[in-house]
Amino acid sequence: MGGFAWNILLALIWVAVSGNISGAGLFTGFVLGYIILGLTLREVPVFSAYVRRVPKIFMFACYFAKELVRSNLRVAWDVVTPTHYMKPAVIAVPLDARTEGEIALVANLISLTPGTLSLDVSTDRRCLYLHVMYLDDLEETRAQIKQFEARVLELLR
Repeated sequence: MGGFAWNILLALIWVAVSGNISGAGLFTGFVLGYIILGLTLREVPVFSAYVRRVPKIFMFACYFAKELVRSNLRVAWDVVTPTHYMKPAVIAVPLDARTEGEIALVANLISLTPGTLSLDVSTDRRCLYLHVMYLDDLEETRAQIKQFEARVLELLR
């Protein structure tokens, strides 16, 4: 069993022992299980990799939530104001992701944020074509997408 499975098992044991069958009880058990695994099994490679990856996942979730809110507010502002600030374009972004799973995750997470849509991947899988609603500066937009891709790849590799 991997680190995540052990953590879930410890969370379920916590819920059963405490009698608090709720989302908060499960979350508390998950956090306590994570701490227990981190303190007791940090020398075991499977668990040490899991313990290092969980904070990265949490930080990425916070980053993605911030980007999601920011892009939603930008699109909403454009909808409610009489002047449209859109400058739509299709751009090509070179990819560092190599496997199909990495490319699919990057493309889908980009499409989840309003204002951007993944259109296609080049046949050699080195370039992702995107439709962006607000193209103020091409290089700045590419840099933001590359930063986003780097954060996703940090989680996967």
